[in-house]
Amino acid sequence: MAVEMGIWRVDGTKLTPVVSSVVGLEKQLEDYIESDPTVLGQPLLLLGRQVQTTGGPLDLLAMDSTGAMHVIELKRDKTPRDVAAQVLDYGSWVAALSHEEIMEIFAKRNPSVDFDQEFADLFGEAPPEDLNAEQVFTIVATALDPATERIVRFLSETYGVPINAVFFRHFDDGHNSYLARTWLVEHDVQAASSGKKRKSREPWNGHDWGVTFGTASNTRNWEDARKYGFVSAGGGRWYSQTLRNLPLGARVFVNVPGSGYVGVGEVIGGAQRFDEATVDIDGAEVALSQRELVGNYSYPGDDSDDIAEWAVPVQWEVTRPQAQAFWVKGMRANQNSAFRMYQQFTIDQVTAEFGLEA
Repeated sequence: MAVEMGIWRVDGTKLTPVVSSVVGLEKQLEDYIESDPTVLGQPLLLLGRQVQTTGGPLDLLAMDSTGAMHVIELKRDKTPRDVAAQVLDYGSWVAALSHEEIMEIFAKRNPSVDFDQEFADLFGEAPPEDLNAEQVFTIVATALDPATERIVRFLSETYGVPINAVFFRHFDDGHNSYLARTWLVEHDVQAASSGKKRKSREPWNGHDWGVTFGTASNTRNWEDARKYGFVSAGGGRWYSQTLRNLPLGARVFVNVPGSGYVGVGEVIGGAQRFDEATVDIDGAEVALSQRELVGNYSYPGDDSDDIAEWAVPVQWEVTRPQAQAFWVKGMRANQNSAFRMYQQFTIDQVTAEFGLEA
């Protein structure tokens, strides 16, 4: 049975039906969704409208806070088979989009807007490193015929395809106009995975790394690292392993969690246990642990390499005090002690703020 919707105005004990209409609504729905994508039930970042695909123009392409792509197609005058097949065809095209192609689509609609900042403004956090790992398909209609309902339910409920239909109606009580919405399938559909979660990640430049330098405890101190030229991590293999893998010559962008980016430099040596590490001071190699340090760089049981603090020597290009750390909305860090810097936006922002050459 096709979906139907009704609204009644309550006047005491009397119910008065509010007249519904679909006249002109079909042409307006795309405008409504573009102006406020939350009409589809959740915040969405609109990437493009009438996006040209190999199968024709896709009405609307959007992204949610997880980086999943939302393929939104209006039914208009399409036949039931055509609309279902077309939205899936568009979905197969979208699933193959690379990070660069997604950015091109966004830039075409938003030529003067930065994607990372727009994403952060809407969702309150930087975009995930992997975009387009999943897709969601939505058919928008003013009226839903039995055949379309049957096809959508079959794909969604039988095979778990993340496809749904949303049904809109205009209502008018003589003084005000209302837009009502109903979902065909209970709206808790899991997005479809393309099975290629890394394909839409921003390309890595092969050189830049991020380093998370935690100072929440008294274990390590950023002023020590600035003064003696090192980064460090420890307290468990999970914390030190990525730092110990930093390659010689890597450029590192150092972030203090809760504060922001505080320094950029070049790795000039391999990782060593902190209690065995040396630094160059006026041309002489001296034990790092024998310097005047604010942090204690030790843990119970750190006779084990897996528990010990490890240090990597760095030649700083520029540093600043933690109190002057730099952070803007849309930038990204990572919970790992060392990680590849995929997000060009963060690199560009820190480079410009610190006065470095691009």
